[in-house]
Amino acid sequence: MRESAWPALATDSRRMSRIYPGMERHFASWKNGGGETAEILCHPEGAGFDDFDWRISTAKVCQSGPFSVFPGIDRVLTVIEGGAMRLRFETGERITCHPDGVPHAFSGEVPCVAELLDEALLDLNLMVRAPLKGAVYQGGDEVAVEGLLAAYLFALKDHCALGLKRHDLQELLLRKTIVPEGTLVLTVRCQL
Repeated sequence: MRESAWPALATDSRRMSRIYPGMERHFASWKNGGGETAEILCHPEGAGFDDFDWRISTAKVCQSGPFSVFPGIDRVLTVIEGGAMRLRFETGERITCHPDGVPHAFSGEVPCVAELLDEALLDLNLMVRAPLKGAVYQGGDEVAVEGLLAAYLFALKDHCALGLKRHDLQELLLRKTIVPEGTLVLTVRCQL
């Protein structure tokens, strides 16, 4: 973990807000054949699964099956379109995820099986490595971004006024924001 890089990331006012276009994503098939994932961003850039601080991706879930286990990683999963699925954890906990539902936070180290309840779906994933904490806020929420290491706006539909198309992700450099309807805000902060 590169703590010395975090303050510069959060406070450098010269940085430009970057947009990660949804139309430019390339999906890669899962090893188990149950779906596909498209990485949107990984911090630090170029990091792999063993050394990222945070990662944002979308996944097409096409059939029921086990989720990959990620030791030391916390996840926030939000179904953004399509059907619903039930997450069954080894602990006995069960969570039902659907496009009209809320984002769900859980530990990536607990074995989990996803059970599709109807059609295939598309979800948005935020993964963070301890001691970082991730959160996802829905449209209408107010988010204070002071003290965050990173904040991103994900468009669930086209937002002409924001210059965003459906499934675009934009880095937020604001001090405080109201999450517009039809969007999600993903945040990363340090919890030491």
